[in-house]
Amino acid sequence: MSGYLGVDIFFVISGFVITSSIDKRKHLPFLPFLKDFYERRIKRILPALLFFVIPISFAICLIIKKPEYYLTVGGRSLIGISNITFYRNSIDYFADSSDLNPFLHTWSLSVEEQFYLIFPFIIWFSGFTKKTKNGLKNFTFIITFISFISLINYLYFYNINFSATYFLMPLRFWELGFGCISYLIKKNYLINKIIQKNYFKSIS
Repeated sequence: MSGYLGVDIFFVISGFVITSSIDKRKHLPFLPFLKDFYERRIKRILPALLFFVIPISFAICLIIKKPEYYLTVGGRSLIGISNITFYRNSIDYFADSSDLNPFLHTWSLSVEEQFYLIFPFIIWFSGFTKKTKNGLKNFTFIITFISFISLINYLYFYNINFSATYFLMPLRFWELGFGCISYLIKKNYLINKIIQKNYFKSIS
C-alpha cells in the first residue's frame, strides 16, 4: 500500500511545484514561454535520466541473455513513454517478476512528462501566466474541471482496467491537478490575507 501512496504523493507534489514555479516567473509571450518551459524541464530531467539509463543498459547487456525488452523500455523512458509499454504488457508493479526490471519505476516519470505536454498550454491560455484579471479564476476552473473528469474516469476504470488507472496519464491527471489546485488555494489564501492586512491598515 505504501508504494501506491508514494506515487500519489509524488504526483500531487509535482503539480504543486510546477504551478508554483511558473507563477513565480515573469510573463513571456507564448512561444518564448513554451521554449523556456521545455528547456527547463529537459535540463532538470534528462541528464539524471541518461546517467541512470545508459549504465544500467550496459549492465543489462552483460547480465541478461536477451536484453531487447529491457533496452526498449530504457529507450522509451528517455522519450517519456515507458508507462505505455508497461500498460500494454499489463505489468503488475508489485509482482515478483517486476523486481527484475530496473526501468519499471520510470513509468511515473513518463506520466509526469506527458502531463508537461499539455500543462503549459492550459496555464498560458487561461491567462494565469499573464496575470490577467480573470487568469486565476480561468485556470482554477479549467484545471478543476479536467481533474474532475479524470477522477471520474479513474474511479470507473479502477475495477475494470486497473493497469490503465495505474499507468496512464489521463487517469492520473487528477492527482497532478490536485497539486495545482492546492497551490492555487494557498495563493488565494495569501492574496486574501494581504488584502485584509491592507484594508485594516487603511482604516486604522
